[in-house]
Amino acid sequence: MKHLLLCSLLFLGIQFGFGQYDLTASLFELEDVLFERIPVPNGAKEAYKLLIKQPLDHENPEKGHFYQTVWLTHRGFERPNLMITNGYYAKSNRQSELALMIDANQFSVEHRYFGDSSPDSLDWRYLNLKQVTADLHKVRTLMGRMYKKAWISSGISKGGQTTIFYRYFYPDDVQASVPYVAPLNLEFEDKRIYSFLDTVGTESCREAILDFQIRMLKNEKKILPYLKWYAKGKGIAFKRLGMAEAFELTVLEYPFSFWQWGADCAEIPSKDASLEDQLSYLLEVIDISFFGDSDIDYYASHYYQAASEMGYYGYETGPFAKYLKALSPKPNPHAAFSPIEIEKEFDPSLMKKVDVWLKENGDEFLYIYGGKDTWSATRVTPAEGRDAISFILEGKHHGTARIRNFSPEQLQLFVEKLELWLDMELD
Repeated sequence: MKHLLLCSLLFLGIQFGFGQYDLTASLFELEDVLFERIPVPNGAKEAYKLLIKQPLDHENPEKGHFYQTVWLTHRGFERPNLMITNGYYAKSNRQSELALMIDANQFSVEHRYFGDSSPDSLDWRYLNLKQVTADLHKVRTLMGRMYKKAWISSGISKGGQTTIFYRYFYPDDVQASVPYVAPLNLEFEDKRIYSFLDTVGTESCREAILDFQIRMLKNEKKILPYLKWYAKGKGIAFKRLGMAEAFELTVLEYPFSFWQWGADCAEIPSKDASLEDQLSYLLEVIDISFFGDSDIDYYASHYYQAASEMGYYGYETGPFAKYLKALSPKPNPHAAFSPIEIEKEFDPSLMKKVDVWLKENGDEFLYIYGGKDTWSATRVTPAEGRDAISFILEGKHHGTARIRNFSPEQLQLFVEKLELWLDMELD
């Protein structure tokens, strides 16, 4: 890959002058980095797909390696640098609102053990946050040789969690951290989620949600034949959980997804709606494919992390106990559906250490949360005396809690803090 780029470099250098291609030349000098040019987004100068060689075990590099995908969008060496700490896959160099807002160079890092950033054989022992953040530190160290201006890290949801953990393990790598909608779960089944679902919105809306769930479960026998054809049409297989169990989990998941993605209480079907219409509505809010084999396999690495280190949530079954059939023997089923070959006991120690560290040292953080997003139940609240701000966007959810929806006052404060911490004016 590098040899082909060298030929292009020589040709373009002759045609336009070598001074314009300092970045390409510098990339050639970096060890453990392969790269190729990609289309340049509007407003940027250059863009590359990088493959960075990472050890499976940063403490024992001889145990093997893989190549991690990093999407680099270059706007100028004089600009600030934004590392996007993706929690999952990173399939393109899509530009973040923060990079566009401050005209920053963007480094979008695919998470270890997702997509192309995976070893040929998955050894789950090396999927832990110590290794994940060491990957990010290597990217930062390599790119920091060229990019000398201030660095920021940011991510959304699980990517926002990764931003927090990266700062915990490497507090000096960046000058500011901007986690979006990032929970910090302190238990395998963080019960703050239940408290949130019991109090969010209006009482009438919560009652309508509960009534709808019960109606769905009461009609399970009639609904399953519909789902059989629905699954066949969409090619959904249920060998891991079974369709009846997947349906009951879909009903239990419904309120979590309802608030996470900002569903409308006025759209909850009444008891007079046809069963087909009620089922169609349910599948719009939370599709049963979420509990199918393909989705469980697709998110296997995420579920493993939730079940081993990061914690997650479960489903309270108390109000539905007499209606659950497939799930009846199970108390509060957990929402991390690791494939059956992945087994690891949950260890809460790291999350508790991070929680303490944030209270004592969590400065230069700008958290962004949606007021009705279920994940705000386990949000980080900066401790008194910390130089950090949590922006709660009332009425916004997991997909709309964004800088573009700040009030003018919130935006002004956000920019002022970034400029202070980065020691530079932002356009």
